[in-house]
Amino acid sequence: MSKLEIRHLSVSYAGRGGRTTHALSDVNLALDPGDFVVALGASGCGKTTLLSCIAGFMEYSAGEIVLDGKPVTGPGAERGVVFQKHALMPWLNVAENVAFGLRMRGTDQAERRRVALDKLRQVGLEKFADYPIYQLSGGMQQRVGLARALASDPEVMLMDEPLGALDALTREQIQELILKLWWETKKMFFFITHSVEEALFLATELIVMTPSPGRDRASLPRRFRPPLRREPRRARREGRSRVHPAARGDPAAHPFGAEHAEALVP
Repeated sequence: MSKLEIRHLSVSYAGRGGRTTHALSDVNLALDPGDFVVALGASGCGKTTLLSCIAGFMEYSAGEIVLDGKPVTGPGAERGVVFQKHALMPWLNVAENVAFGLRMRGTDQAERRRVALDKLRQVGLEKFADYPIYQLSGGMQQRVGLARALASDPEVMLMDEPLGALDALTREQIQELILKLWWETKKMFFFITHSVEEALFLATELIVMTPSPGRDRASLPRRFRPPLRREPRRARREGRSRVHPAARGDPAAHPFGAEHAEALVP
C-alpha cells in the first residue's frame, strides 16, 4: 500500500547579503491512502515550500521524502498538483487541457480523449469538453485543473490554496467537489490554506505550521475529522455547525492552548 513519508525535512537557501534563510526546519509528516491532510498557517510559514518539495519542484537541504518506498527526486505522474492559479493553456480546449499530461507521456489520442471525458464527468464538466478555456468561469476553470490533476491517476493530490481566488459561494461549491473526489478516489490529499474554517472543514488531519523557519508546530487529533463519510452535502450542513470555537477567534478554545491559536491567525 502506498504511503507518503516526510522525514526531518529542512530547506535553506542563500538570501541577501550572504545571509542564510531557513524556509523549513525538521518537518515530519506521514500520509496513508484516504488521508486528507491540511497544512494551515500564516503567509511565510513554508506551506508552499513544503508542497513544492513534495511535488518535486524544489530541492531540499536535509531530510527525505519517500513515496511508496521510493525517494522523491523530481516531478512525477504519481503526484497531481492543483495550483491557486489553475495554469491552464488558453490555446487548448477543455479536454485537451485535461489530457495534456497524458499527451506528454505518449498516450494515444483515443485513450487521452476517453480519460479526459471521464475526469470531466467527475467534476461535472463533460458537456464543456470542447469549449475554449476563456469561455469558462473561474470556478469552472478550477474544476478543469482538478480534472487535469486526476487524469494521470496520481497516488497523491497536492493542492496549493486552490480556492483562494474564488468568490465565497463558488469556494464552498468547490470544497464540496474536492471532498466528493477524495471520498470517491480514496487517494492521499495534501491541501494548504490560510483559512481556519476551510482547514477544519476539510481535514482528517490538520498540521499547524509556524514561520521563520517553517515547522509542523502541532497536529490536531483525528477527532476533528470532517463529518463526511457518506454524503458531502450533508457534511457541509453539519460541518458549518461544528466549526471549532478557535476558528471563530476564541484562542482559549484551541485544543493546544492559546499560544497555538496565534498560529492560526493569517
